[in-house]
Amino acid sequence: MIQSVERAAQILRALTSESGRLGVTELSERVGLAKGTVHGLLRTLEAHELVEQDPETGKYRLGVAALQLGNAYLENNELRGRSLLWADSLASRTQEAVRVGVLNGSDVLVVHHVFRPDNSVQILEVGAAIPWHACALGKAIVANIDARHQRQLLAAPLLKLTGRTLVSAAELEAEFTRIERFGFATDDQEAIVGEAGIAAPVFDHRGVVGAIGITGPVERLIDNEPNPLISVAVRDTARGLTRDLGGARLTFREAGA
Repeated sequence: MIQSVERAAQILRALTSESGRLGVTELSERVGLAKGTVHGLLRTLEAHELVEQDPETGKYRLGVAALQLGNAYLENNELRGRSLLWADSLASRTQEAVRVGVLNGSDVLVVHHVFRPDNSVQILEVGAAIPWHACALGKAIVANIDARHQRQLLAAPLLKLTGRTLVSAAELEAEFTRIERFGFATDDQEAIVGEAGIAAPVFDHRGVVGAIGITGPVERLIDNEPNPLISVAVRDTARGLTRDLGGARLTFREAGA
């Protein structure tokens, strides 16, 4: 790898975390480089509008060019493009919000989000990153990746976001078995208290490429057991999207079988 490019990438990744505004000293500590080196890299990134400096605090944040790159990624992401109509249909069918996500490191990146079709105030989540183990989207994807990659993710430290977040390898492996059996994953207040999710994996001809699912109040999605109407709708949608992407036809047992 080219060292200067790798270092610049580390700085950009550091600026995506937490507040997204970091000073030279903070960045130096995060990426393990001398302050002079970090400052030089920041000046270069700033010249290309990938970062910008806050004139009041002197701290750096991602620049407009980073947004343009992100938008270009979304526009060219085949899963997102293929999922637009399917996600709209799923939201109409269930009257709940729909998210489409892909695995990005140890997080799920939301690449498409359809609001719940009512008049409530909602926040667009496209671009949000959620720890894979704390959401149905992530568990649906990781249950279907290759065994080596799966072991790496399970071996890494897993953050407990709520009292219900699953963080042990044994618990998550049991989830994978259930996902394989029923064809969908759930999260029960594992990322946000009061919120639940139901998601199913999406495949192309190479394997799993992401997941599509519903998120909403726990009492509507999971009341002791996953809502059967929603889980079937999610699974049917994932199958249709898989066919659109050229993936194999999926056959899962019916929930409760």
